[in-house]
Amino acid sequence: MNRREFLASAAFAGTTVLAGCGSLSSQSTRAPPLVENRPDATYRPTHAEGMGMAGMAQAGEYMVGLSYSFPHRFWTVTGTTAEKVDIRSEDSVHLMATIWDPETEMVLPVSAGLSITIERDGETVADKSPWPMISQNMGFHYGDNYALDGDGVYQLSVRVNGMGERRLGGFDGRFGEAGEATVEFDFAQSTRDQLSFEEFPDSQGERGAVDLMNMDMVPTSQVPEVSALPGTVLGTDKGSDGVYAVTWVQDAAFLSDGESYLAVSARTPYNRVPLPMMSLDGSVEADGETVFDDALTAGVHPELGYHYGAVVETATQEPSVGVDVVAPPQVSRHEGYETAFLTTPSFSFSGG
Repeated sequence: MNRREFLASAAFAGTTVLAGCGSLSSQSTRAPPLVENRPDATYRPTHAEGMGMAGMAQAGEYMVGLSYSFPHRFWTVTGTTAEKVDIRSEDSVHLMATIWDPETEMVLPVSAGLSITIERDGETVADKSPWPMISQNMGFHYGDNYALDGDGVYQLSVRVNGMGERRLGGFDGRFGEAGEATVEFDFAQSTRDQLSFEEFPDSQGERGAVDLMNMDMVPTSQVPEVSALPGTVLGTDKGSDGVYAVTWVQDAAFLSDGESYLAVSARTPYNRVPLPMMSLDGSVEADGETVFDDALTAGVHPELGYHYGAVVETATQEPSVGVDVVAPPQVSRHEGYETAFLTTPSFSFSGG
């Protein structure tokens, strides 16, 4: 069994007013029934919910924005299987954390994750790590449903772990250490109920996506347009509805003489939300010889964004590149993404 077969079969561990808790019994049934015969692709969900800010603070080198919405149904992913998480009767809010670089405002998917502790009057109300997840209108974030204890002021303490991803360019030497921050969340039942809730009866289930939400204080989690990627773009391809753009970088400060950089930028269709926490293999042929055949490493770079890449010891300008998706994004999904990005396609690209 090769690496691709083994990993694909393995289990992977996988500016609105403040809002509070509404009637739990009504909120648990508020989500419309799921679309029948959903496509194995990105589709328009049954509804979209508004989002409010709970607080923002700097945690070491990271900026952290905490927002919330109504409790959500969502799907966790293990390997190539998505499993639905239903709204519980005790759930009060869907709490979300967005992590970004304060200098470039790039949202940072941190595979090591983060933890959130919620306290009120010195007592711990909740202490758990939210899931890395993607949402059509909320982009990439860390989120989960949390049960709170009525109206009042809560202390939300966040610990962001150090990044294990490769950091390149202006990110070199940064984000290696954990950061911590605490914000106060003034939670009120009436304000949570004022968040928007829009249904799409005429378009639900169709191929497409709702727009990303614009929030003044929190940046949008998008990778660059293909045309804006540095280097020579060898092409794009689609598999399991994800869009894979491959670029060949030769003029970068982090490269030595005789080296090039292969980068694969994986994103959702429509909104260009990054698809993190995948396993990819790559191969490169130059002048008829294989000069690279190995795993690609997740990395961040101010111009490439979040991507998967490898330094290749060749200066060729016209490589032939193969990319194998060994495991799809091990991130949870909100409705509209739960049937997409679950297979392991392969692609080939040529600069010649």
